[in-house]
Amino acid sequence: MSPKPSSPRAAAVSLLDEITGEGQLMSDLTERRAFQRLAAQDRAAAQRLATQTLRGLERADRILDRHLRKRLPLGIKNILRLGTVELCLGGDAHGVVNELVALAPPPKGRGNYRGLINAVLRKVAEEDVRRWNDLRIPRLPGWLRDPLVQAWGKGAVNAMEKAHFAGAPLDLTVKGDAEALAATLGGTVLPTGSVRIENAGQVSLMEGYEQGDWWVQDAAAALPAKLLAAQPGERVLDLCAAPGGKTLQLAAAGAEVTALDISERRMARVQENLDRTGLTASLITGDALELQAAPYDAILLDAPCSATGTIRRHPDLPFAKDGSEFGELIGLQAQMIDHAMTLLKPGGRLVFCTCSLLPDEGECQVEEALQRHDGLTVDRAALDHPGIDPKWITEEGGLRLRPDYWPEIGGMDGFYIAVLRKP
Repeated sequence: MSPKPSSPRAAAVSLLDEITGEGQLMSDLTERRAFQRLAAQDRAAAQRLATQTLRGLERADRILDRHLRKRLPLGIKNILRLGTVELCLGGDAHGVVNELVALAPPPKGRGNYRGLINAVLRKVAEEDVRRWNDLRIPRLPGWLRDPLVQAWGKGAVNAMEKAHFAGAPLDLTVKGDAEALAATLGGTVLPTGSVRIENAGQVSLMEGYEQGDWWVQDAAAALPAKLLAAQPGERVLDLCAAPGGKTLQLAAAGAEVTALDISERRMARVQENLDRTGLTASLITGDALELQAAPYDAILLDAPCSATGTIRRHPDLPFAKDGSEFGELIGLQAQMIDHAMTLLKPGGRLVFCTCSLLPDEGECQVEEALQRHDGLTVDRAALDHPGIDPKWITEEGGLRLRPDYWPEIGGMDGFYIAVLRKP
């Protein structure tokens, strides 16, 4: 059951139903026509409510288990989950409870879900809000937690989960003076050069957005293009380019950029961002493995992956995925590395990166690529960049970034990045 998205709370419950019941991704759901009909501020509020609920879902269920005696339809459970999280994060009990009660279907026979929602949420408000912070940090599902513990250890995974639960501030990549923009927006300049904004409001209303002075991009996601170090006039290919942050970085560096992605809808968004920022690139919609072109000086391959490094920003991922696609993605990444090598000039450089926390999608891919391609080398010197901690550099010469890094300043997304040189 999904209520009609006529308000932010109704839209948030609808998003939760699709994510937890159908395995849909929030990024896809928010592009649908029904959601887009909401006012911009209502869309932002709905996404915030759904995101907060997904982050706190384990805690909400522990609280609700104290008050529920029978299994409920998913839509009713999600109304209760949203209400529990909102109340425990300081929401006004009167407004929260009244609107969520109204989202349930009218009483019919013995199915008085409105009465149940009212009773349970009022008990939560009276008895459980103070318990919220005493509950454990929500954990990743076993299908993901187990391989991460094997790779990084329990302590590191606990720290990652803490970062996921805390969420993520807004990071910006700036065309001009980062210090000046940080001063204007009340942000801070991170060690790697991105500008971080805490408690940001609606992005499109922030100063400099309409003028194209900056774009939204996690600090970790901004590093692959920085390490590629595109030079003015170089022919650079951005494979799997959408949503386009790296394309904008390469274009801003003065390179002659060709950007390719398989999604026509996502490439339309890249063009919108190019137009807004006044930057230029040649856009191609198509399959990266089918591209045949004159050799490029440099290629940035942000390969399709599990996206497990972005959970602090996208807490829907553990609910929308189950790990079954990992094997196929790992095979595709290897194919894309091999094909990218055919599009690269001798002596050219390839940045391979994935927003994944799994070594099979990072460190292992590079180790195996070095075995497949005679003379291919890892350019360790390229990692000599401001803000990069030498401890992040891996044995094979890549860069491993994790959500639990920079805990004192808000963390970063998980990424793997390597700069490869063709013989």
